[in-house]
Order: sequence, then C-alpha cells, then structure tokens
Amino acid sequence: MDNLTFRYSVLLVEGLQVTPQSNKLTFIFLLIAYVFVMVSNIGILIQISAEKSLHQPMHILYCHLPVSDIMGSTVVIPRLLKDLLTDPSERYITYVECVFQAFFAHLYGTTAHTILMIMAFDRYVAICNPLRYPTIMSNKMIVKLSAGAWVAAVVPVSVLIGLSVRLSQCRSVIQNHFCDNPSLFKLSCESTMINNIYGLTFTVVLLTSSLGWVLLTYLKIVMVCIKSKNKATNSKAIKTCSTHLTVYLILIIFGFVPIFLHRFSDYAESRKFGSVMFYAIPPGLNPIIYGLQAKEIRQRMLKLCRKKVYSN
Repeated sequence: MDNLTFRYSVLLVEGLQVTPQSNKLTFIFLLIAYVFVMVSNIGILIQISAEKSLHQPMHILYCHLPVSDIMGSTVVIPRLLKDLLTDPSERYITYVECVFQAFFAHLYGTTAHTILMIMAFDRYVAICNPLRYPTIMSNKMIVKLSAGAWVAAVVPVSVLIGLSVRLSQCRSVIQNHFCDNPSLFKLSCESTMINNIYGLTFTVVLLTSSLGWVLLTYLKIVMVCIKSKNKATNSKAIKTCSTHLTVYLILIIFGFVPIFLHRFSDYAESRKFGSVMFYAIPPGLNPIIYGLQAKEIRQRMLKLCRKKVYSN
C-alpha cells in the first residue's frame, strides 16, 4: 500500500488509551453493556409489536427510542470492542466507514432528542386535552410526528457530515476513540471555520429547542395538574411524565459530560470514557425505566415470567 492510498483511503484510530490490566475489564463491561442494550431494547420492541393492547400512540411513539438506542450502540460499541483486541498500531478504518460511523453516531444523539420531544407532545395532549386525545393523536398524526422526528435529525446531521467530507485531507490519524464530526474535519489542513460555526449552531439549536419544548410542555402539564382536583388523574399524570422526564434527564446528563470535559485537555481520556457511556448507559437504562413504569408492559412481562415458571 503506497503512502497516497493510505493517506486518503485508510485511517488509523487512536482508540481508548487503557492499561493492559484494565483492557480486559473494559472489554467485558462494554460487551455486557452492548448485549444488554440489544436484548432489552429488542425485547421491548417485540412486546409492543406482539401485544395489541400496547398499540397505543404513547407506546408506538416510544418504539422509535429503542430503534435509535440500538443504532447508537451498534455503530460505536462493536468497533470499540474490536479495537480493544487490536494492537494500537493496527486499528485501521477506511475513510468511508469512518464517515458512516460519524453520521450514525451523530444521528443517534439527535434522534434521541427529537423522539423525546414528540413523546412530550403526546403526554401534553393526553393530560391537557384528554377528551380530544383520540382525535388529535390519530394514526395520521403519529406518522407525521414519527417522520418529523427522523427527518429533523437526518437533514441537519447530513449537512454536518457533508461539510466535513467536502474538505481535503492532509492527516491520516483519527484523534479519538471513534469517528465523529470533529474527527473528520480535523483530518484537513483547510479552514474549518464553517464547520465550527455550523456545528456550534446545530448543537445550540438542538439543545435549546429540546429543552425549551420539554420545559414548555411540562409547565403546562403542571398547571393543569394544579388546577385539577382529581387525585387519581394527577397521580397517573405524574407517573407517566416521570418516566419520560427520567429518560430525558439521563440523556441530558450523559450527553453533557463529554461536552463539558472537552473544555479541559487534562481530562481527554475521561472525556473518551464519558462519550462511550453516552452510547451505553442511556440505551441500557431506557428500556428498564420505561418497562417498569409502563403498566401494560410490566404486566405483560410478569405474565410471560409466570408462564415460563409454570412450564418449567
């Protein structure tokens, strides 16, 4: 392989800088986390699709979250597992693979926000307009919300990655543990001002709209609960909203950790592990939180467990 081919077609991934002693522990932890993410999220999807009583707008909209979680974990963790078993000098990845990994890694982070936004809208309608809920949350509306959540993520992420792909390359090392947008445009010696401006604008708009929408919907829900004198209705509203809010807070916390650590160069490795957790912890906790809080899913799980015990 000549230098020119290597320079433009194959890249070297820096990877996680772990000691030989902690290498096996890191591998085992990530493997267990990935297996759990896949089993739990696929299990939730199968339950919702198989059980007709779960074919409700709230559960249907939630189905997009496991799909996003599976996508995010799959695009990052298996590659990290492979790199942990590979010598640091041989952690190669093709440029095309790197672009795809960066695209889907950012798509996961974006869809996680847009999906939770449409779920917040569903909770708002259910609590603030219960009599009109069946009319508003029709099959047509569910399709529109679902398509909107993905389109609102795919389009800006495509532009984000496209701006980096347009740049010429002068480097061949990914100074990160996996490919993301900054890793891509840092391969170039050209001016990346446009990339930085768009990336910052994209992040601010996403977080502002996400936080703003969730706060607005929950503020209105709280106002309705305060005015209502029905304790049973308020209790149900608090229970369903607490699930969504918990999932959202977990996403925000684990998303902000690597962003915050970016400000401190001395914590580069901590930032790497923090970003790995973003693709492992929320996807693993989401099905647990949602499965335990959703009465219908919890009853379905208990019913399956009883059948298995009786059959044995």
